[in-house]
Amino acid sequence: MGTSEQSDATEQRFDVADAAPVLLDTHGVVSGWSGGAGRLLGYAAAEVVGRKVAELLLPADAARVRTLSERCRRAGGWSGILTARHRDGHSVTLMVRVVEAQLSPGPERWIALVTDLTGAPGWDMSRSVLEQMATRSSLGIAIVDTDLRYVWSNEALARFGGGPAQDRIGLRLADIQPGLDSEQLEAKMREVLETGEAVVDYEHVGRVRSAPHRQIAHTMSFSRLNDDNGHPLGVYYTAMDITDRYLARQRLALLDRAGEHIGRSLNVLQTGQELADVAVPGLADFVAVDLLESVLEGAEPTPGPPGDSEVVMVRRAGHRSVRDGVPETVVHIGETVRYHADSPPARVLTSGESWHEEQVGPRAEDWTATGPGRPAASLMEFGLHSMMIVPIRSRGITMGITSFFRRDRPDPFDADDLALAEELVGRAAICVDNARRYTRERDAALVLQRSLLPSHLPEQNAVDVTACYRPADELTGLGGDWFDVIPLSGARVALVVGDVPGHGIDGAAAMGRLRTAVQTLADLDLPPEEVLAHLDDLVSRGAREDDARSAIQAVGSSCLYVVYDPVSGQCAMASSAHPPPALVTPDGEVSFPDLPAGPALGTGGLPFEAAEFSLAEGTVLALHTDGLLAVDPREPGREPGLDAGRERLRDVLKLRDLSFDGLCVAVVDALVPSRPNDDVALLMARTHRLGAGQVASWDLESDPAVVAEARKKVTRQLSEWGLDELAYTTELVVSELVTNAIRYASGPIRLRLIVERALICEVSDAGASAPHLRHPRTTDEGGRGLFLVSQFSQRWGARYTLDGKVIWAEQSLTEHTDEPVSDTDEPAAGTDGPAPETTR
Repeated sequence: MGTSEQSDATEQRFDVADAAPVLLDTHGVVSGWSGGAGRLLGYAAAEVVGRKVAELLLPADAARVRTLSERCRRAGGWSGILTARHRDGHSVTLMVRVVEAQLSPGPERWIALVTDLTGAPGWDMSRSVLEQMATRSSLGIAIVDTDLRYVWSNEALARFGGGPAQDRIGLRLADIQPGLDSEQLEAKMREVLETGEAVVDYEHVGRVRSAPHRQIAHTMSFSRLNDDNGHPLGVYYTAMDITDRYLARQRLALLDRAGEHIGRSLNVLQTGQELADVAVPGLADFVAVDLLESVLEGAEPTPGPPGDSEVVMVRRAGHRSVRDGVPETVVHIGETVRYHADSPPARVLTSGESWHEEQVGPRAEDWTATGPGRPAASLMEFGLHSMMIVPIRSRGITMGITSFFRRDRPDPFDADDLALAEELVGRAAICVDNARRYTRERDAALVLQRSLLPSHLPEQNAVDVTACYRPADELTGLGGDWFDVIPLSGARVALVVGDVPGHGIDGAAAMGRLRTAVQTLADLDLPPEEVLAHLDDLVSRGAREDDARSAIQAVGSSCLYVVYDPVSGQCAMASSAHPPPALVTPDGEVSFPDLPAGPALGTGGLPFEAAEFSLAEGTVLALHTDGLLAVDPREPGREPGLDAGRERLRDVLKLRDLSFDGLCVAVVDALVPSRPNDDVALLMARTHRLGAGQVASWDLESDPAVVAEARKKVTRQLSEWGLDELAYTTELVVSELVTNAIRYASGPIRLRLIVERALICEVSDAGASAPHLRHPRTTDEGGRGLFLVSQFSQRWGARYTLDGKVIWAEQSLTEHTDEPVSDTDEPAAGTDGPAPETTR
């Protein structure tokens, strides 16, 4: 089995001193066997002479004997490696040189000189062979002495510049290649001289004399040369041009960096700046990113030529320079950039094809971008000598351009640079388009969501209210958190917060549907648990029957519905998979009520249950969505547990030196990051109680004779309140409501008057029948009672209780008095207070 061979015997020097001779005849039969051969293979002469030499070789090499014999006759000899079998069976690798034996007269004879290569690195090379290897190598090879002066180099090294080998003798590296970092390379050589340890595959980038305008990458290896006594003679080094491999690696690294750093946000301007940041300094010395105005606004870019016939206008989205302060541009980020219609930037924007100029000409100043009122600046003035312009395209539509310039790097852009720029911008274009589309959807969702949230809180006297809403971070998208304050009959108020699991426009639409449904159910004056039960039915039915995504998004929503009565101080609440509110007593104690948690809306499960609490005047209810307790701003990467979130909320709610509105904002700022992962809604209400002088009630018998007495009691009470102007209409309303209760219901009857923002008249009975408003004909003798009540009241209705029902009617006070009757000097809640605050 031969691993290498040499058929030119005259060029191969062989050391016969260590070789064992074997004499062969013309047929390859052993005719002479030396003692050295016997020691090498273990055979005695009598065992070998007369046998064919092929019998001593392994089968693979034995098959080559005929071919090798013919080579010997043609070339006069042969050198190579063969593997023989030792007498004890193991294989022996042999270096073999066959030469013709000069014996005449007589038949043709050959002498085979064999040497054992077992454990040896290979051939024992002659100087001529080594010189051939060094001089003919494609690697640049050189030897320097201990003073680091050249004493020998091969021809390949001359390709890097610096003249032929003989011109290098006695010179230093800095004398030959001033464009390289000679100090760094010679430091490596001295390190090798001092330690004797070789340095392998050391990469160096610089400029050589053969290519002064472009950077060349080399891989170099250094080894120390010693004399026979082990003293250093110098350093032997090799140099190989790996520029193509280096540039390919740099390009891959740049694209990898682009994938990591571009598109980290869904902000169009930030994405444009990220593109410029990645390209400098890896590809260019200055980069400018310009986008169409419509792209920044989130609109669909218009295909075809933008702008008018003379000037094309875009907006600067980002730029970056290797120089501090970006001196290459007079345009700031966000400003308008103007290009002449026939300029390269405008043509690229119009055609969607890249443009490349290796050497920028003097006319470049005719189309350079300028800001309003600024003079045009020449690219030559900034030293920009080479440039590329690449369109930012996605889905076949051009959204802008990216301009690449070189200033400090002397090598111009080439075709490979243009291909890299197109790949880089192509990847960034996808991110820009995603950011643009997200901007459009987010803006639409924000408008929709804010239009569905209450723009101002309704006026009522039951509670002081303030609200704070913070939308989710842009990477997550808007959620469906919402809140509402709904005035109810009998001076009561409903407080509602909810959370839709969806995001974006679908989440906002689902939130709007839920909020509308809750307002409609609240008008029915149902208890909290029944409101949630009806809401659950609506969501379930909508998910089954409606294909709209907003209906599906509502499934799994949570809601907390609270009703507060300022007359009794009673508060009833029910939850649909929503966290309970925090209760802050007037003395600052914070607690979380034990509220039965019902199932999420649309998911089915256990029925909803309500809990009732008696609240002291001045108690604060803090209704919130789960985002308020989801993240600790001090540790944004870790989600705290429910108990930890409540403790943080408890600590903030104990602050006493803030106004009521200020406390709401302080809670959100303390518990929520500036850019949360989920929407946060916080609705805070401070309770009031109506004074005894604002409520009057009477128990009546179920007898028609009490109607007149009821009218008299009401008239006297209105006189005490200074509302004599309402006496006539109120007598009429009371008369009709009491008469209907006596006629159509049974059991005890109760009449109650409440004065706050309106005059409220309530008549309760034990009946369960619903009142119906009729439109009687002219000839009808009855049926006009509720019709008259509706005409003299600003609103009226009925609500049902465990004991029966309550028919109520409200009359406005604003038309009769400037100052409603009140037992307190405090201003009415919501009159002068600010609208719900939305924080970002």
